[in-house]
Amino acid sequence: MTKHYLSLPIFGLLTAMALPASAQDADTVVATVNGTEITIGHMIVARSTLPQQYQQLPNDVLFEGILSQLIDQTLLAQSFEGELPKRTTLSIENERRSLTAAEVIENVLTTALTEEAIQTAYAERLEAFEASEEYNAAHILVETEEEALAVVAELEAGADFAATARNQSTGPSGPNGGDLGWFGPGAMVPSFEAAVIALEVGAVSAPVQTQFGWHVIKLIDTRKTDAPTLDAIRNEIVSDLQASAVASRVESLAETATIDESSAEGIDPAILQDLTLVE
Repeated sequence: MTKHYLSLPIFGLLTAMALPASAQDADTVVATVNGTEITIGHMIVARSTLPQQYQQLPNDVLFEGILSQLIDQTLLAQSFEGELPKRTTLSIENERRSLTAAEVIENVLTTALTEEAIQTAYAERLEAFEASEEYNAAHILVETEEEALAVVAELEAGADFAATARNQSTGPSGPNGGDLGWFGPGAMVPSFEAAVIALEVGAVSAPVQTQFGWHVIKLIDTRKTDAPTLDAIRNEIVSDLQASAVASRVESLAETATIDESSAEGIDPAILQDLTLVE
C-alpha cells in the first residue's frame, strides 16, 4: 500500500495509541484531513463492512490499512467539484433509508426474539406435529423382468438377500447389500414407494418396474418419525419469528400511513434498466 499521505495521520495515530483504553471511544479523533475528522467510530464501521477474509487480518495491519483508506477517500471526496451525480445522491438516500430501517428492525427483533417466544413457538409446533411412517428397505436392481423373477426365485430358495444384492444388483447400493437406509414418503419414485408400503417387515416384493430398471425389494423395518427437538429446529423457529415480527410491524405502520402508489401505474418496468436517467 502506498503511503503518499503518511504524514497526515501520524500525529492523530500516535495520540490515539497514547491514550489509555478507557479514554478512547467512538468519537476519539485519530486523524484530520484539511480539518475533516476521522474517528475511531469511522474505523470501526469501516472494519465491520470488510469481507470476512480481511477481518481475519491482525488488528495492527487493519488499523493502518483502514486509516490510510479513510484518509485517501477523504482526500478524494474533498477534491470533488460541482454537484454530485444524481445516482450518487439517490444511492446515499437509499443507503440512509436502508440503515435506518435496519435499526428499527433490530429493535423489533430484540422484543420478538425472546426465549419465551421461542419456547411458545416450539410448543405450538409440537402440538401440530403428526408422526409419519419411515421405512428401512433394501433392493436388488436388474435390467429386465426375467432377471428380477430369477432373483425372486433364488431368494425363495433360501439365498441371502444382501449377498445376492452384492453379486447381482446394478444399483449403487449393491456393494452395500442393497441397503437404502431409512426414508420417508416422497423420497422414492411412486411405484417403488407403493411396493414398499404394501410389504410386511421382512417380506420381499415381486418385481417392481421403475425408470431405473426392475427392483426386488425387501422391507427391513418401519418406524414413526420422532418430533424434532428444539435444538434441531431452533434456527428455523427464530427465522420464522423474525419474519413474522417484521411483517407485523410493517403491516401495523402501513395501516396508519398514507401510501399512494397511483403514480406508478402505467410505467414500463423496463425503465429500471435505463441508467441514463440517473446520470
